Amino acid sequence: MEYNNQTKEIFIDKELNNLDKFALDFTKIVEKHVSYVIVAGYVSILLGRTRITEDIDMFIEKILEDKFFMLYEDLERNGFWCLNTDRKEEAYDYLKSRIAIRFAKQGLSIPNFEVKFPKDSLDEEVFRDFVIVILPEGKLKISSLERNIAFKRYFLGSDKDNDDARHVEDLFGDKIDYGKINEIKMFIERRKRGIV
Repeated sequence: MEYNNQTKEIFIDKELNNLDKFALDFTKIVEKHVSYVIVAGYVSILLGRTRITEDIDMFIEKILEDKFFMLYEDLERNGFWCLNTDRKEEAYDYLKSRIAIRFAKQGLSIPNFEVKFPKDSLDEEVFRDFVIVILPEGKLKISSLERNIAFKRYFLGSDKDNDDARHVEDLFGDKIDYGKINEIKMFIERRKRGIV
């Protein structure tokens, strides 16, 4: 694994597991329609942490209804289904109401992608603060290392989340900007107080 801090790219030469292949299949469709960034637990798993997850969390930029319908229909054509509803209009209403929607391969419920619109400026920043992970069979956009650590440690805060954050820190050590983590931490604290 190699991290180029200048270009914000991580190169991983590994044999892809089923979850990685699922992520690549899904994001190849999504990125044709809207900008996305993967966040939360799958980030540390992609970066080599050994643990299980049933879902992959993703922010997509807020888009108009007709553009979302094209994405929804493209996902259906490519063998994905929405676990929340079989109506694209209702799925879009969920997103607008800040409710995540989930997509899985047809006939399955796990693994699935949890897709959501950003709730506030703190979430929206992820579209400017991401890293590209280059795999043997494609690319994935993930939240920056610092953003991932900050959210895991200061927003979610469970033992599992702290272990995820520690894994990323152990991997990238001196390439991590701890000043940036502290800035994100301040925004997270403001969100918790309802200021963001």
